Amino acid sequence: MPTFISWLWLFAIFLPLILLERWVHTHLQGIWLLIFRNADIAVVIYALMVLPGVLVHELSHWLMATLLGARTGRFSIIPERLPDGTVRLGFVEAQRTDLIREALIGAAPLMVGSALVIGVSYGLLNAGPVGEALVRGDLGGVLQAMQAVWQAPDAWLWLYLIFAISNSMLPSASDRRAWLPLAVFVGLLAALLVYAGFEQLVLDALTGPVDAAIRALATAFTITVIFNVCVLPIIWLLEQGLMKLTGMQVNY
Repeated sequence: MPTFISWLWLFAIFLPLILLERWVHTHLQGIWLLIFRNADIAVVIYALMVLPGVLVHELSHWLMATLLGARTGRFSIIPERLPDGTVRLGFVEAQRTDLIREALIGAAPLMVGSALVIGVSYGLLNAGPVGEALVRGDLGGVLQAMQAVWQAPDAWLWLYLIFAISNSMLPSASDRRAWLPLAVFVGLLAALLVYAGFEQLVLDALTGPVDAAIRALATAFTITVIFNVCVLPIIWLLEQGLMKLTGMQVNY
């Protein structure tokens, strides 16, 4: 697959990914709020629902920091309401270090989460035919392939893990703080190499490891979007039913 197609795929799937993840996060908390009528209880139960994903996220930070020789401090997977009203589901304290190591530590949950989502989807659920049918525009083939997914051994367990991990792997603002400076540095280095006559070296990197990484990331994002599209109507129906049952309305 040409490099520009991989980047186009990644950018095209990114906005739906963000919008769907935010919708799922807020409306799942809304369901628990309707049931218990307590915002803190709703947050705690939601945190328990995605606990495997939060654990993978924070362990990825810790493992990458440890492998790169950065000191780590406190580790938590207990939800905490921050002064600005947002909720932090977990954290790992890590030493501030150089730009490259900090960027890798911040990106660790995305790398590990993507690898797990792809591995479970293709290795344990045999979800490859779903994507192939989508590419062909074969709706019947999609439904048939999804039926095969449901029939895989322990399918509900693996689907739950995909849900928890994929909706917890995106980096926070603090995770991303080194990415822009590093991207600028890499871009300037690539431009300098091209200017110095090493354009083939840059092209080989872009069409080799960089392209493979972008395709893997886009694949994980696509699986997450497909899964969230499938669970969205279930969450919506549950929420609407609870609103009618309780006579309460949740405003987002």
